Amino acid sequence: MNNAMNMELLKDTLAKACQETSKVIIGQHEVIQKALIAIITGNHALIEGVPGVAKTLLVRTLAHVLGCDFARIQFTPDLMPADITGTNVFNLQRSEFSLIKGPIFTSFLLADEINRAPAKTQSALLQAMQERAVTIDRETYALPPTFTVFATQNPIEYEGTYPLPEAQKDRFMLKITMSAPDRAEELDLAQRTMTDNAPETLLASGAVQPVLQSQDLLGLRAQVGKILIREELVGYLVDLVRCSRQHESVLVGAGPRATQALIMASRAYGALNGRDFVTPDDIKAMAGPVLEHRLILRPEFEIEGLSVAEVIQQILQQVTVPR
Repeated sequence: MNNAMNMELLKDTLAKACQETSKVIIGQHEVIQKALIAIITGNHALIEGVPGVAKTLLVRTLAHVLGCDFARIQFTPDLMPADITGTNVFNLQRSEFSLIKGPIFTSFLLADEINRAPAKTQSALLQAMQERAVTIDRETYALPPTFTVFATQNPIEYEGTYPLPEAQKDRFMLKITMSAPDRAEELDLAQRTMTDNAPETLLASGAVQPVLQSQDLLGLRAQVGKILIREELVGYLVDLVRCSRQHESVLVGAGPRATQALIMASRAYGALNGRDFVTPDDIKAMAGPVLEHRLILRPEFEIEGLSVAEVIQQILQQVTVPR
């Protein structure tokens, strides 16, 4: 199969994945796209939104549509690392230890309310996110190559929570903000809830069709790596990330991992929009989701009410777009 046919297959598969997921997730097209971007580039995503906006349902639906396993961990203050990774248990009948695998041994892992667990428990995810492997009692076990973490947190509730360490936030490729639906979308949800087309019922009924098998994801990722990005656009992208470190209001800017994430996200965004090349608008569209959770503002600017999103817009205006 030649490259042109592979590209068409990539575009068609992504379009079908968006279509099938939209049967369950109402009015969140951009959110679905960003989640797919994390998946097809082999990265992880941080999902932020108030309770009830379908964060868990989004990941469950994507797992079904992409033919992947799904597991969920509810993070709580008393959750231990072994509750995530698993542990060795002595088998009396066989007189030996055997591994009881934890929920981390899956393809799509939903780390629900990740900031409710202390740093020690959160750290159980670091090796898995970076290396797709888990070490238990000095023995290292490989995770599936499709392993993807979706971590959720509530943006308005801080009592009894633990801030995510910067090293962990940097391992999330992008931040996805899920807001409440508008009136028309919520009215549609209300009407569907009274029928057999309620989102959860629809997913359980088999009306949502898988578009591929989990092993096919690796082929999609290889195709995303072939999306063309011109040399001058790479320079533009690097200048955006470097400007985030030099901006007067920024205390801590984005590191080199953000540069890599922005390249991959821009390529995937181009593919989602039916192109085999990256445009400056693709980079601009992905700059916010990739940079927002990585920037820390100086206290004096935060006191004045400046937001990270506003700083990113200033950076986009300051850096000249190549022709």
